[in-house]
Amino acid sequence: MPRARPARVEWITLALFAACLSGWSVGVFWLSSVSTGISVVAVGVMLVLHASLTHEILHGHPFRSRLASEALGMVNPGLFIPYLRFRDTHLAHHQDANLTDPYDDPETNYVDPVRWRQLPRAAQRMLEVNNTLAGRMLIGPLMAQVCFTRSDWAAMRRGDRQVILGWVLHVPGVLAVLWLVALSPMPIWAYLLACYAALSVLKIRTFLEHQAHSKARGRTVIIEDRGLLAFLFLNNNFHVVHHMHPGVPWYRLPGLYRAHAARYLACNEGYRYRNYAQVFARHFWRAKDSVPHPLWSSDR
Repeated sequence: MPRARPARVEWITLALFAACLSGWSVGVFWLSSVSTGISVVAVGVMLVLHASLTHEILHGHPFRSRLASEALGMVNPGLFIPYLRFRDTHLAHHQDANLTDPYDDPETNYVDPVRWRQLPRAAQRMLEVNNTLAGRMLIGPLMAQVCFTRSDWAAMRRGDRQVILGWVLHVPGVLAVLWLVALSPMPIWAYLLACYAALSVLKIRTFLEHQAHSKARGRTVIIEDRGLLAFLFLNNNFHVVHHMHPGVPWYRLPGLYRAHAARYLACNEGYRYRNYAQVFARHFWRAKDSVPHPLWSSDR
């Protein structure tokens, strides 16, 4: 069995975090004086990597101390998602029995068929577009942010202290990041574009991580990619390995999969793609499945 916790400090992850922040600084303060377009791409790439590192943080890396680890991720240069809200919703998502549940899985894109029938046709069409990879990358970040913010606003109005705390602690970091950008040659609009582009790239990872399946163990994918996207996602494309061993650091996931590939593919009922090129080829213009949860009845 793999160790679930780091021995003391995961220096590989810590070094990558430092490199990510250095790359972000170069993109904002130097590349932006050379080319706004290049800086948007560079900063966007660093924001994708930072989001993946934040995912590592909430799973207990790189320090044994949770407080020390979370101090690294409390400021989100991607601006839109408070760390504590990402942590809480993502850990709720890790309840595998609830994966793809339209109500209990906070990261699913499936909709209750009963609710689907009640939606206006325009809303249904937008959700159908969002169910292709092209749509998910183009309008997915905006749709997800609107739904997320609306849900959190409702929770705050109900007096949910954890949600309130998440946003209260998030705002100073947003102001600090925008202040630094304002001091740089990079226009604020260009930085916001980089933030959106980063969310768009992250939608590639989450697009088909989970499918509707009668067995919980058959809902989580393996994408056997070892290219740039796999690196930016910190090997989270070996997603069933991560779900089975969420405490294992990112750099051990590929080796763990290679050593026990048959076991993981038997566990997830063969839900597998060779690489992200195959994902693009199959689903860039075509929906991966229906928006209404295909295993839920519409007659309830």
